[in-house]
Amino acid sequence: MKIELKTGDNYSSRPLLSVFFTSGIIFVIVVISNISLKLSNISRYYEINYACRLIKTDKSPSNFKKISRITNLNNKQKIWDFCREIASY
Repeated sequence: MKIELKTGDNYSSRPLLSVFFTSGIIFVIVVISNISLKLSNISRYYEINYACRLIKTDKSPSNFKKISRITNLNNKQKIWDFCREIASY
């Protein structure tokens, strides 16, 4: 009497592997986008800090335009107050 066991392709683990692979890719994308957002916030902070230092040393209109573009403040007095607040940290 012969007994044959079929040990060929086992397709039951493929959907599970596909789910893990897809969730891993999504996780990596979320982590990279989170890092990107954090770096943009840090970069913006340093750019504002640098522009405020420029305003303190050189009160040219171009420096006020730069910081106005970054912070969406239009009034020079508001920009001065904002830079004073930044400098206090």
